[in-house]
Amino acid sequence: MMKCRDVMDVMERIAPKRLAEEWDNPGLLVGSPNDEVRRILVCLDVREEMAERAKAEDFQMIVAHHPVIFKGLKKLRTDLPDGRLLGALLRAGIVVFAAHTNLDCAEGGVNDVLAARIGLDPATIAPLGTADSLSESLGRVGKLPAPMAAKKFAEQVKRGLGAANIRFVSGGNHIVKKVGLCSGSGAEFIDRAAFMGCDAYVTGDVRYHDAQRAAALGIHVIDAGHFATEQPVVEILAARLAGELGEKVEVVADDRARDFFEIV
Repeated sequence: MMKCRDVMDVMERIAPKRLAEEWDNPGLLVGSPNDEVRRILVCLDVREEMAERAKAEDFQMIVAHHPVIFKGLKKLRTDLPDGRLLGALLRAGIVVFAAHTNLDCAEGGVNDVLAARIGLDPATIAPLGTADSLSESLGRVGKLPAPMAAKKFAEQVKRGLGAANIRFVSGGNHIVKKVGLCSGSGAEFIDRAAFMGCDAYVTGDVRYHDAQRAAALGIHVIDAGHFATEQPVVEILAARLAGELGEKVEVVADDRARDFFEIV
């Protein structure tokens, strides 16, 4: 059996907290570093059903990508969703740790997993922007092993992420060689990707005026969704944790979560 702080030490090596954006809230959010841990559930979001599963299946710790507490709390009412979730976690004695933008930036983290899933050549991966190292950049830039038509690349992204659907903005040039990406909500970097000469940019949560801007810049934008661009890291992170922690702790990757959005 291990203590929560032992798991925290491993997570600090995988996704150092110093890599997180200033506005972020990663780290231990529920529970104590001294709590004992035998089983860990790794997931994208800490939803109520995730807390119920952790309690039912005797998980003492949840390691999530999205922080269960993000903005400052002024009340903890158990008749409202946030308070109900936190109350359930506390009553069950489940500790919750989050690695958010620090895991996005970290080498081998969310964006490197995304780059691999959509078929970029690993030897070409570089920071999206002027950062000196990958871990200083939220996004990535890379090249395809061979040029392909934009629609074919969009189909490859959909298959690689197992996405139910994707949205596609045509930027005029129909051949894709160089690709920029940022998992989750990365539309703010469309201009940066275009400036760096990317033919396509993969992210999620693209708004109408973001798409309009992309079309004007002549860059293809693929909105693969927030969930689909981030969920693949769960299995990878669970495997890395299991490898670091050894046989004293069982680590399980959540494979039941689904995107909030449904397609009709």
